[in-house]
Amino acid sequence: MTGGPYSLSVAVPASGFSVTEGEPVIGGLHGEMLHHFCCPHCLSWMFTRIEGMPDMVNVRATMLDDTAWYRPFIETYTCEKLAFAETGAAHSYERFPPREDFEGLIAEYRSEG
Repeated sequence: MTGGPYSLSVAVPASGFSVTEGEPVIGGLHGEMLHHFCCPHCLSWMFTRIEGMPDMVNVRATMLDDTAWYRPFIETYTCEKLAFAETGAAHSYERFPPREDFEGLIAEYRSEG
C-alpha cells in the first residue's frame, strides 16, 4: 500500500486522535478486522483502525507534523521484507507480536519515553 519498502505508523491512543478536517474514506487492503482510512481527494493512506482494539489508532508516520522524535520500536511482517530494508527497530516479528507480548512492549516503550 505504500509503494516502498516500509509501512511506518505510530500507535496513538484513540482518545488523543481526531480527524480535524475532511471525511476520510475506507480504501486500500481492508477486511473485517482492518479499516484503512484514506484522503478522499488523493486516496493517500492516513490511518488505520483495527476491530477489537478500540483504544488505539495506527497513524501513518508521514501524517505527523514533526517526525524528529519518531524512531521505529517494533517492526512487523519481516517475513515479507526486502533484504536491504532495515528499520533499526528494537523488536522484530515475522508477523504481528503475539497478544501476550503487548503488555511488556507497551511498558518498555513507555519507559524509554
